[in-house]
Order: sequence, then structure tokens, then C-alpha cells
Amino acid sequence: MPTVKLRFPGGRYHATPWGHHVNEGLIEWPPSPWRLLRALIACGFSSQRWSEVPPIAQRLINKLAAVLPLYRLPAASAAHSRHFMPIGVLAKGREQTTLVFDTWANVGSGELFIHWPCELNSEEAELLGKLISSLGYLGRSESWVEAQLTDEAVAEWNAVPCVENEHRGPGWEQVSLMATISPTDYEQWRVAQVQEALRPFQDQKQSAPVKKKQAQAIEPYPDDLLSCLTKDTTWWKGHGWSQPPGSRRVLYWRLSDSLQGGTPVSPTTPHRKPVTTMLLSLTTPSGNRASLPPCTRTLPQAERFHKQVVGKAGNGVKIDCPEITGKDGCGRPLHSHHDHAHTIPVDLDDDGRLDHLIIFAKRGLGDMAQRAIHRVKRTWAKGVADDIQVAVVGYWRDDEETKRDLLRQLQDARLRTNLESILGPPGGARIWESVTPFVPPRFLKPRGKNSIEGQINAELVSRQLRPAEVIEVKADLTHALRHYIRRRSRGGTQLPMDAGFGLRLIFSEPITGPLLLGYASHYGLGLFRSVTG
Repeated sequence: MPTVKLRFPGGRYHATPWGHHVNEGLIEWPPSPWRLLRALIACGFSSQRWSEVPPIAQRLINKLAAVLPLYRLPAASAAHSRHFMPIGVLAKGREQTTLVFDTWANVGSGELFIHWPCELNSEEAELLGKLISSLGYLGRSESWVEAQLTDEAVAEWNAVPCVENEHRGPGWEQVSLMATISPTDYEQWRVAQVQEALRPFQDQKQSAPVKKKQAQAIEPYPDDLLSCLTKDTTWWKGHGWSQPPGSRRVLYWRLSDSLQGGTPVSPTTPHRKPVTTMLLSLTTPSGNRASLPPCTRTLPQAERFHKQVVGKAGNGVKIDCPEITGKDGCGRPLHSHHDHAHTIPVDLDDDGRLDHLIIFAKRGLGDMAQRAIHRVKRTWAKGVADDIQVAVVGYWRDDEETKRDLLRQLQDARLRTNLESILGPPGGARIWESVTPFVPPRFLKPRGKNSIEGQINAELVSRQLRPAEVIEVKADLTHALRHYIRRRSRGGTQLPMDAGFGLRLIFSEPITGPLLLGYASHYGLGLFRSVTG
């Protein structure tokens, strides 16, 4: 069973895989069985002075073509250079050029072993040795090689043909190479093709014109596999072949690091520590703040942004990110005191338009959630022509130090004051007033647990907060918030009653924010701000 050892004096191997353009920058590694057999035949014509392939060479090539070789690949890395090649066209007195990639495998002083699992007699082995020793290059002409038959033992082959239903697991990858079909299979295939090509002439008289047409009909089918290997690209393309007759694609397993640098490696990024709150800014490309959505669209803007975050986190597949989806890994809704994400559009500069987003989750926003939020770079609003650009301003981990860091990210004192009123001052606050309308989650009754006081205190308890001592419905605040959209566009439970209230809550002891209560509170409704004094 012959084994060939190849060295590359130039330290490079240049070859483009079949079916690919040189500018795609791909490398055929290992060299395909088809390329190797054609190289041996070319050596016979150049070094052995063949005028035609002798019988012993035919037997040799047929034996090598009947099996798929095994490879021992040396360590290699992918590299390329770029050239601007003249194309012979003048434009404004200057010759035009086109960009050409020259890609190769850096093999250095490594040795490539190729083994054909077939038996050769002494004459065939001697001829193979002569052909191999006269091989000057493989692939492109700058891929210089020194080759010889060898008896060296190879411990392990690291590029082998794929076996049906075999999966080698991590550390291996599949590559497609061009090989021959077996000589016997080619003969059977050719007989069938020739019969089909000659069928239209069966009932015709064998005149000279008919014989000429018959010869033209069977010309695209070479006499044997060896003839296929000697045909050049112009010939088989001229007969309409998409690849040489007698050839086939085969899959090989090779080690994943066979061509280091050939496949981009994703950079490792540090795991993000959980945070409870993220602040994002909203702007337009033109800087026109009048193009931002009005505060009355708090609910639809929150729904839209939340949908985008879920899409970025899942990228089309099911995800297990309960702090964002509000569901466990089996898709069941969480029942955990509203500790998953609240998406809260806010107006921090008091101009009546939404200019920031607060993402708050009591249970914490993990690595997946934070990355998804970072990936949302723009959002949209009804009636607004420009895209709305989104950028992360900072984080808060539910401690005073990171809270101060977050507030320092805001240059405008008014923005800092309004944000702190939503998050709560140091130590919390006893008095909180509505920023967006409180929408009752159930039908209102004049007294009992479904009264407005009963529903608010039930909401507070569900969030593990103490009930309010005083609950006031502020008529002026309710009137100011009357135009807010209060019905969700999709998902969730139906709105029990289309009513919103502006409230003032007073607690016996200070509490911290953000504080959101009632229907659609995870999308910005029922938001309160702290009031001093």
C-alpha cells in the first residue's frame, strides 16, 4: 500500500477548491484525490516522455482511482496577499486594475503524508516512485514540492473519508473534495449514457453523415476514466459539463485546527454581572427632539421595545431568559412577585416626549438579557418618520454607589433629578405620585378588595411591599393623564375597564423605586415618582 511524503520548500501550498473562485480566498486542504491523480499523469507526459498513457500506468491510475486516500496533514495556517492586476483597459489615460486575492496554506517545514489503501505490484510501485519523484509542484505553480515514496510509519491519519452515519464530534470538521468514481462504475455509467445518446439513430441507415452525428453524440463521454482525467477544463465546459465527467464530490473529516486562522474565531467576551436596572437614551438621527414619541404612547413604545429585546435574545429560537420573557424554561408564566423585567419609557427633560428607557428587573438582568438590550440599536414610533436611536447610558445594581455612578452619566441636572425621583432618593421616600396612569387590573367596586384602595394594596402586597397608609385619587393628575394609551395591542389579559387614575400614595415608612402598579405595569403604566416634603 503506497504512502507518499511531500515537503514544500517554499513553505506554502497554493490551491483553490473545485467550484470556487480564487477571490473567495478558500484553500483546498488536503489536496483533492482528483488533483493528485492529474498531477501524476502530467508527470508521466513531462518526465517519462509519454505520447500516450502506457498500459502499466493505466493499471496504476485505475488502482489509485478506485480508493480514497488517507492524509496526515502538517500544522498549517491560512494566509493571503492582495494584488491589483492590470486588465488591459485604459480609462482617462490610466490602465485599470482589478483586485486579486492570492491565498495559501503556510506549512513551513511540515511534511504531508498521503496513503492509498490498495496493493501495487513491483512494476506499478516502481512507476509511482518515478512519477512522484518528478513532481515539481502541486496546485499552483508556486506550490513547489519535493515528493517521494516512503515506508515511514504514520501513527494516525488526521484527514479521512467520511463514513455514512459517522459523526466524529467536537474537534473535527467536514470538507468537500473532488475525487474520481471507480473505473468500474464509470464504465457502467458510460455504457448507459452512450446507449441513450445513440437511441435516436437506431432506425437510421448507417451513412457517413449519420455516423458523424453518432460520433458527435457520444463525444462528451470519454472512453474510460483515464481519458476523463486527461481532459482539460475547456473541453468539458465546451460540452456543457458543470464538473469533469468521471468526478464526484466526497466528504472528508479533518481536525478543526488543520488550517489555523482559516475560520474566524469568535472573540471571547467577559460574562456580565447581573444588574437590576439599565438606563437607555432615545434620540433621532437629526437630533430633533420633537420627533420623539409623546408620553401618551408609553405603553405601545414599551411593548415594541420589549418585543425587539426578546427577538435579539432568541434570534429566532426558543430561549430560557425568564427575566426578559417572564416565563420559565417550559414557557409557563412566572409567579414570583413581579421580579422580571419592566420596560419603562420616561420623559426626563419634561418636554412631553419620551427620551429615555428604564429596564428594571428585581431579580436582576443576566448576561443574555444585557447582551440582547445592547444589540437593540434602534426602534420606531407611530407617526414618526425617523428611526429612534437607542444607546445604553449606564447600570444600577441596587446599591447607592452604582446609583450615583448612573446619575453622574447624565449631564443635565434636571435629568438627574427626574431619574432620582423615579428610582427614589437615598433611603427611599414615603410619598409617591403617578407619572403614568394607574389602570385597575380588575373591575372597580365601591368597597372591598376590588375597590381602588383594595386593588392598590393587593398590588403592593404582590410586590412584597407594605400597604399604603393613605391613597388619594388626584383629580387634576387624573385629568392630565387622560390621553395615555391604556390598552395593550397584543398579548396579556384584556383590559377590564378603560380607566386611568392619577394617585398619591403615602406609606408609613420609606420605600425605594421604581414603583409600578396595576394593569400593564411591566410596560410603563402605573409608574410613580417620589415626592419630598
